[in-house]
Amino acid sequence: MKKLFSVLLIALSVSVLAASANAKDILRVKDGQFYLDGQPFRIMSGEMHYARIPEAYWQDRLLKARAMGLNTVTTYVFWNVHETRPGAFDFSDQRDLKRFIKLAQRNGLRVILRISPYVCAEWDFGGLPSWLLKDRGLRIRSMYPGYMSAVKKYMIRLGEEVGDLQSTRNGPIIMVQLENEYGSYGNDKKYMTTLRDIYKEAGFDVLFSTADGPESYMLEAGAVDGAIPTVNFGAGAENAFKKLAEFRTGIPEMTGEYWVGWITHWGDPRWMDQSEERQKKELKWLLDTGKSFNLYMFHGGTNFGFTAGANDFGGKYAADVTSYDYGAPLSESGEITPEYKWMRALLVKYQNNNESVPEPPAPLPAITIPDIKFTSVAPLFSNLPDGKEAYQPEPIEMFNQYSGYVLYRTKLIGRKSGKLTIHDLHDYGYVYLDGKLIGELDRQKNENSINIPASENKSPTLDILVEALGRVNSGPLMIDRKGITDFVELEGMTLMNWQVFCLPMDEKQPGSMRFGNAPATGMPAVHRATFELAETGDSFLMMDKWNKGAVWVNGHNLGRYWSVGPQKHLFVPGCWLKKGKNEILVFELKTPEDLTISSSSKWPYKYQQVLF
Repeated sequence: MKKLFSVLLIALSVSVLAASANAKDILRVKDGQFYLDGQPFRIMSGEMHYARIPEAYWQDRLLKARAMGLNTVTTYVFWNVHETRPGAFDFSDQRDLKRFIKLAQRNGLRVILRISPYVCAEWDFGGLPSWLLKDRGLRIRSMYPGYMSAVKKYMIRLGEEVGDLQSTRNGPIIMVQLENEYGSYGNDKKYMTTLRDIYKEAGFDVLFSTADGPESYMLEAGAVDGAIPTVNFGAGAENAFKKLAEFRTGIPEMTGEYWVGWITHWGDPRWMDQSEERQKKELKWLLDTGKSFNLYMFHGGTNFGFTAGANDFGGKYAADVTSYDYGAPLSESGEITPEYKWMRALLVKYQNNNESVPEPPAPLPAITIPDIKFTSVAPLFSNLPDGKEAYQPEPIEMFNQYSGYVLYRTKLIGRKSGKLTIHDLHDYGYVYLDGKLIGELDRQKNENSINIPASENKSPTLDILVEALGRVNSGPLMIDRKGITDFVELEGMTLMNWQVFCLPMDEKQPGSMRFGNAPATGMPAVHRATFELAETGDSFLMMDKWNKGAVWVNGHNLGRYWSVGPQKHLFVPGCWLKKGKNEILVFELKTPEDLTISSSSKWPYKYQQVLF
């Protein structure tokens, strides 16, 4: 009987696999082009990231993607969103990737899943979990055993979560991306083939792809057998595809990313964008020549919380702003832009099999929140958690902290004044002597030293409050631990014996402090207020009167603000607001005198810079 049962089970498995193999929506390659349901198929995709969009708005954004004429949505999968602690996986609520994919299918969209452990994406540490950095010998995107072991565990779990949503099993996922622009980073072919084999073991069996810049050395280093190479660019589509053809023939021609806008860093003189005239020229060329494409980004969204990444330009660190509007056709708050309208008018003419395109849904409501005045305050230095002892300063990752702020405190013995040098400050520091602010240091300006004045105190207390901005998300300098990453010296004397106060400023910490009404001008503090709403809707908080910090509304971290700009607003999704009383918390590093916040119902800036 057992043998008969085994035979029947095998037969059933074969029939199921055969049925899957005959599913209509499996993307195949034939004669050098994509085929779907026996017909030539052009992928017209737009990128959006579920982690940058409030869960309640996924449906709205996906509807607008299909209504612009797109037939596919592409998203990265963010490893550090789903495994915030080793072995602790979370695919619930805002992290419910399966729900996002199913919603795409219901709205007539196929899905390209970029499951590479590394994503870049102007996202903290390029999507890699920062707990990896606790390993002092870490080597990422390589065959380093500690890295590859963690990658495999994650990929197996990801396959369990979304494997049944592949088109081979009647789901909407038509393609997965192996690695992201690996040819710009490394050249380890064993790593790439091992990664491919791990994906197969995890159950991924649709088409595989890679994405690289259109230089021959990038394509060579980033490609792998069994995956379709695609090219990324912001301009020069014709030349990019010429390079791709020189590298490999007989494949579908696709751009993995056509950059319709660009990123913005703190301190940039203006918001970045590219020429509309160039956009129209490039997109029309892609359509006229039958190329498949992915618009990066169709909808950028927001780097909520502390998720924004950073770049390193030849030793110059540049952190990304909170907004990921990106100059995309669908704005940060989901508004339809003029760019969306002309793209829609163009795309409807090039639909596969003359498919009809639905009308966009009605706009979501937007409101102006009444001015908010803060009177309740919790000074940081009166609300410190228990300190941890350290011989010398350590990065926050060594204390199992992965974002936020950290305070380092020591007593000055021997040397008590002179040049203080921090090796190395990641990323912004406030230096206090006996509780008085004496200066600020900014990694973006390569500042790492400050003069400590003489003190009347016999054993002065030195405090260094450090803000962790985004980890570098691309290039060779991604091992970017936060806090004070090495040591501190005063006139050549290494300062020993520190107390370290971890301030992750997660959802619980700011609201759990002891609040009063004492003034805190010039000092770090959490400020609390409430405001009443008769109706809810999307809004933008104007933070132009404040200096530097982060904002929470009803427990949701809206992200960082900074007076250096160009971003001086924070997007408040209407789905996070309530009729009646709402709570707002602001952690401000240098409390201003005017403790009010106004708002706007509209995106308050314009893109000006022409790129590419």
